[in-house]
Amino acid sequence: MKANMGRIDKILRFTVAVIIALLVYYNVVDGVLSYILLAVAAVFVLTSLTGFCPLYGLFGISSCRIRKTDKP
Repeated sequence: MKANMGRIDKILRFTVAVIIALLVYYNVVDGVLSYILLAVAAVFVLTSLTGFCPLYGLFGISSCRIRKTDKP
């Protein structure tokens, strides 16, 4: 499993997950929508901690910075 998420992508996902959790905690959203949003938040936290997004891998997307290799 190769990392395919950059630093900014990880931070944005984690921030969105926290915002979703706060919206559910303060009952701004409730019912079925709250469960769906909590599932999305859980996926965002998991992918931001691992640095790997399965959908990015499926579509060949990577937000990682390309490292320059020293060529002679």
